Amino acid sequence: MSRWRSGEAEIERFLAEAGLQDVSGAQADGGAWLTRARRTVQTAASLVDTDPESAYVLAYDAARYGCTALLAQQGLRPTTAGGHLVVERAVRAQFGDPFKAYGMLRRRRNELEYPSHPGDRADKEEADGAVTAARGIIDAVERLLPHLGFFMTH
Repeated sequence: MSRWRSGEAEIERFLAEAGLQDVSGAQADGGAWLTRARRTVQTAASLVDTDPESAYVLAYDAARYGCTALLAQQGLRPTTAGGHLVVERAVRAQFGDPFKAYGMLRRRRNELEYPSHPGDRADKEEADGAVTAARGIIDAVERLLPHLGFFMTH
């Protein structure tokens, strides 16, 4: 399989700025990340009624694991310098609209984890929406993963 061409310049920039780095071997297996994403979204769904905030955070984690699967399959991983934001930017640059919800999940997860307003909590509806969005992202990852090869730097 060849290098994914869409978003190529952005990925090159993230590599140059050390937001992403090359990986190989077992670290370049997107399948393991996809399995983790599926398991985590199931756990998130099981908590929607009893613990919506944890369900929301886990739904976000599941979506992130899915997006990380796409990067890993290309021999890439985010660095601590790039963090979760580079995951969002990299998958959006390469794969577009199916990953639009990831940004919303990431921002809201940050609000829940680091609240600026007392009482800012997720409710069941919001958590359920996050689980649905994460499942959509994971489904898109599953469709894309077999078509990805290593992103070789020039």
